Parts: sequence; structure tokens; C-alpha cells
Amino acid sequence: MNENKTKSIKIADYNYPLADERIAKFPLAERDHSKLLIYDKGEVKEDIFTSLPTYLPKGALMVFNNTKVIQARLRFMKETGAQIEVFLLEPANPIDYAVSFATKGKCTWQCMIGNLKRWKEGLLQKEINVGGETVTLAVNKLRPMGTSHEVEFTWTGDYTFAEILEAVGELPIPPYLNRETQESDKRTYQTVYSKIKGSVAAPTAGLHFTENVLNELDKVGIDREELTLHVGAGTFKPVKSEEIADHEMHSEYIVVKRQTIEKLIKHDGWAIAVGTTSVRTLESLYYIGKKILRNPDASEEELHVCQWEPYEEDASNISTLESLKAILDYLYRHNLPALHTTTQIIIAPGYEYHIVKMMLTNFHQPQSTLLLLVSAFVKGDWRTIYDYALSHDFRFLSYGDSSLLMP
Repeated sequence: MNENKTKSIKIADYNYPLADERIAKFPLAERDHSKLLIYDKGEVKEDIFTSLPTYLPKGALMVFNNTKVIQARLRFMKETGAQIEVFLLEPANPIDYAVSFATKGKCTWQCMIGNLKRWKEGLLQKEINVGGETVTLAVNKLRPMGTSHEVEFTWTGDYTFAEILEAVGELPIPPYLNRETQESDKRTYQTVYSKIKGSVAAPTAGLHFTENVLNELDKVGIDREELTLHVGAGTFKPVKSEEIADHEMHSEYIVVKRQTIEKLIKHDGWAIAVGTTSVRTLESLYYIGKKILRNPDASEEELHVCQWEPYEEDASNISTLESLKAILDYLYRHNLPALHTTTQIIIAPGYEYHIVKMMLTNFHQPQSTLLLLVSAFVKGDWRTIYDYALSHDFRFLSYGDSSLLMP
């Protein structure tokens, strides 16, 4: 794998015409009635999503991201009448998502702030109704953190931060939908298997699944596993640099259970990934295992996968199974039921996939890192897929249709 070759990729080469009317503004009434594009070794055809189980190899392992989108957007009004938007990105203190959501009285988060120039200093507060009780919620801007800020939240009453967000927060929907969040989005912009709160955007390939489709997968012998990657706002960050070398990927928090690693090993280290978030998590595992083999006593923080790590020249030829077994051994030695770390991996042409052999994904924005990921998977043949979708009335982006990629 040549690091320089990948870094010199020009994002302009990953453009295609996406008219606004091709972007699905709302989901279909029946989420599993969306169209499914099947890319099989260069051949393209289409079907309905309910047919998905018929295309999958019996006994294969399918991996889903069970993250849940939080109501991350909070609006405050200054006495001057200026509206300030506080958008939660990730917890700062306590740093653990679950602990932060369970906190009562006070916590701090890294946030983006809308209309920042109007909020120089001082507390912003508002009264909200939680469980029939009036609660005062206050925010204090502590310090800048790159392009975001650390913000302290304090509130009255015996309520958790999760309950506060449920009462006052708005579910963030993608900016390219160009509309306000509606009540229906609270249901439709979550996967039916979402469990672990923490994302500010949905893993959208999973939005097509219904209990019916999941049951059909079970019937044809598909082994199902879940992991967690909390999707950050960086997922919508456009590539503004001419070459991808100058684009900084966002870091995202991942959790992979011990039993999932065991299941991957049982399946010879290969899986069908539902969505690019599952892809990035699964592929990161290979590099995490390599780190453990080099440094068996590394902390979970030190297992963070850096953006360009996969492209660095490395003479060690470690197999996928060796890498996964190293993680499993690490978890048992440290008595950890799950691996908690972060990944910043960028997957672009030149990348060699280790674990993901089939992928289910929606249709992504032009000139995006997600389009690079797809191109790397289909060995550069992404235009075949997108030309077909554009000429056959497929719906694009988060609420759009999906594709099953089998290179």
C-alpha cells in the first residue's frame, strides 16, 4: 500500500451530479420497501430491500452499529433576543458516554456553538419541563477546543442528563435535508435496533431494516452481531482540500464486545458490514490487534487508530486472525468485557480491506470520504454503481435507498 499515492488522491475525481430532487427529504412510509442496488463483481441490478436475505451467503456474519442518535441540539435565548445554539459533540467530563448520560446535576461536553459571536461570556439558562416538574438548565462556555468549545451544563432537580436532553433537546438531522426536524424524525431517523446513546447522526444503512427483515436473516442462517461507533458531526465535514492528504478525519468512539471478536474469529475473520460506520470499526480492529502485538500492555487510549496508519509501510505480515486473537487475548488478560477506544481511520483507494468482504451502504455525497471508502471497496468501480443509481431513479443520502456491494 503506497501512502503517498493515496494521499495525493484528488477529491475532484470523486464528483458526480447530485440534483437536489435526488436527495430523499423524508423516508418511505415502509422503511424496508426501499430500493436495493446489487453490485456483484462488476454486474449491477436492482431489487427491493426485503429481498436482501436472498443475496447473502448462508451462515455469514452480519455486523450492525447499534448506536442511538441523541437529541443533541439545544437552543437558548439571550436577554437581548439573540438565539444561541449549543450542539453536543462528545462528553468531556465524565468522558464516558453512559456515565455522562447517567450524571445528575452537572456535566461538561465538547460542543459546537451557533451564533458564537453573540455569546461572549456568562451563563445562559432556560426553564424546562421534566416529568411535570420545572427544571432550570444552565450552560457555561468554559474554553475553546479547536473549532468547538467545552461547555458545562448544570441543572436543578433529581434528573439525569439523558432525561434533560429528552425533555429539551432536538434530534439533529443532516444539514443537506434543508428542513427543520419533525416529530416523525424521532422514530424514522433511528434504526430499529438502536440501543446505545451517543451519535449525532444515524448510521443510515441500518434505517432500511425492520423486525421482519431481521427475522428473515435469522431464518436463512445469518449470524448477527452488534458493535457501537458513535457518529460525530464530522461525518458531514466536506473535503475542502484539493488532495485528501490535507483533510483531517474526525475521531470517533468505538465499543466492540468480547463476544463479537470471538464471533469474528469463528467466521475466519470476515463479515458483512451494515454501513460505513461498521466498516470503519471492523477495519480498525485489524490495526488495533497489530498495536497490541507490538505493545501488549498498551492502554485502551493508546489503541486509538490514527488516520494514515493503514498506509504506513510495515514489514510485519500479520494475518487478520492473528490480529483478532491478539485483541481477544488482551480483553481476557485485562478482564474487559468490551474494547473501548477511538478511531480516526480514513479508507480510500489504495486501502486493503481485511475483515469486511460485503457491505451494505446508502448513496453518499459527491467528493466525500464515504465515497472514497466505497471506491476502495469496489476497486475504483464506484461510477458504475452511481451511474446506475442516477439513471434508475434511486433516492440518495440518509433517507434514500441502499446498495449491497459484493466486489
